[in-house]
Amino acid sequence: MSRKLPRTPTLWIALAICAALVGCDVAPTGRPSGAPPDRDDLLADERNTIDVFRRVAGSVVYVANSRARRGDFFVEPGQVQQGEGSGFVWDDRGHIVTNYHVVHRGEVFSVSLADGSTFDATLVGVAPRKDLAVLRIETDLELVPVAMGDSQHLVVGQKVLAIGNPFGLDTSLTTGVISALGREIESIAGTRIENVIQTDASINPGNSGGPLLDSHGQVIGVTTAIYSASGGSAGIGFAVPAATVARLVPQLIEHGRVRWAGLGVQVMPDHIAAQWGIIGVIVRAVVPDSPAAKAGLRSMRLDRIGNPREVDIITQINGQPVVRVIDLVDLLDDFEPGDSVKVGFERAGVAFEVEVELEALL
Repeated sequence: MSRKLPRTPTLWIALAICAALVGCDVAPTGRPSGAPPDRDDLLADERNTIDVFRRVAGSVVYVANSRARRGDFFVEPGQVQQGEGSGFVWDDRGHIVTNYHVVHRGEVFSVSLADGSTFDATLVGVAPRKDLAVLRIETDLELVPVAMGDSQHLVVGQKVLAIGNPFGLDTSLTTGVISALGREIESIAGTRIENVIQTDASINPGNSGGPLLDSHGQVIGVTTAIYSASGGSAGIGFAVPAATVARLVPQLIEHGRVRWAGLGVQVMPDHIAAQWGIIGVIVRAVVPDSPAAKAGLRSMRLDRIGNPREVDIITQINGQPVVRVIDLVDLLDDFEPGDSVKVGFERAGVAFEVEVELEALL
């Protein structure tokens, strides 16, 4: 990915030469003073786009991460840029939301605001399973948090706007519509991110971590991935829904990690279940005094030569089918410790359903 373009006074030099040679009047905003800041001939949709950009662009940031480079006889020690992307201001305490893959493998982080000021950032917490991360900067500048929107009631065809730093070009705006809802993509951790928003708004490398906005300027998602054979935008971009962001970011700020909810069981890998001709997730062991144990689930029992004699097979969570381990993980991701779920399982061909209060995974 391209490095962020340096902020230089080149534009101002060019404008000064223009003024000296042809007498054009340059306003402090960088445009001729005769150009009105607002135009009466714009359509209502254009005005809305301009208004959203003006209100939100200042809250979108550029994120860079680097790693220390070990020096040797030929190479000086220093830092090597590892990745770059976008992010946005979460609160006035300096918390910045971005993607996990933007900060992945980084050791040193920096955040550049829309005015060009750059600050060292500390990594507060990450949620690889949902491709989210939180950084924090220390500044006396007034930070304007974005407004979080509702991703639960979106409709296909709804207008969306994406602001970010594609290819290092800061504060770029693209627009489009919601192309589809309820998509699933694979996170960097190998788990599925559910209810992902698909959009045709142009999203390119560097947009990752930036906000996907509705026409009110509220964040309905965090841009996270594109589907492309070439690496450039092909009109298929994805965003982690705001509902997921709103649930996980406060946990990252408070605990530095997400408190995932679990049953208190250890399970067998999928290939073992396939070898045994079992559809569902095999419970290998139940943690003593865990919610699963209290609900009556049992550890796998073997005969004297090591063949399974009795196994519990999880087949459903709240009526949703569980076929593979990833199904169990994804279904439990939507709950927090203390929530209760109905677990359907089979034992010796008999179906059972029990209510289990989830616990926090260590």
